[in-house]
Amino acid sequence: MAALKARYDHLLGTERPAIVEIISWAAGNGDRSENGDYLYGRKKMREIDRELAHLARRMKVLRVVDPAGAVDRSRVFFGARVEIADEDDNRQTVQLVGDDEQDAANGRIGWNAPLARALRGAGLGDVRKVALPSGSREWEVMAIDYD
Repeated sequence: MAALKARYDHLLGTERPAIVEIISWAAGNGDRSENGDYLYGRKKMREIDRELAHLARRMKVLRVVDPAGAVDRSRVFFGARVEIADEDDNRQTVQLVGDDEQDAANGRIGWNAPLARALRGAGLGDVRKVALPSGSREWEVMAIDYD
């Protein structure tokens, strides 16, 4: 939520006013039909306005969830850090986060990712099968932790 709010504030407070200034300067130069600064500025402002609308919609429906408040810590739910092992006992740790926060390189997988959907509600020792583009794989839940 903080990252979305920071991006929204940056677009609204910094980028959009700069583009508006460029557009108004370019509009004062005369013929707008062949004025590259004016045409580019209008295009850029539409992109910024679209992103602002998207961010506003996302922030309106978002709700901040504190994983520490999880009632059943023996099962995998939002915010859980889960250690899983595949058939070859290769272990990895993943954390279930919101789709906007996902970062697979750092083990943060989005709530709607196939692996996250398979792990939801799993307990210690549960084996979950996940259909991936490369084929089905099974993972066993080795540990569950909530920060």
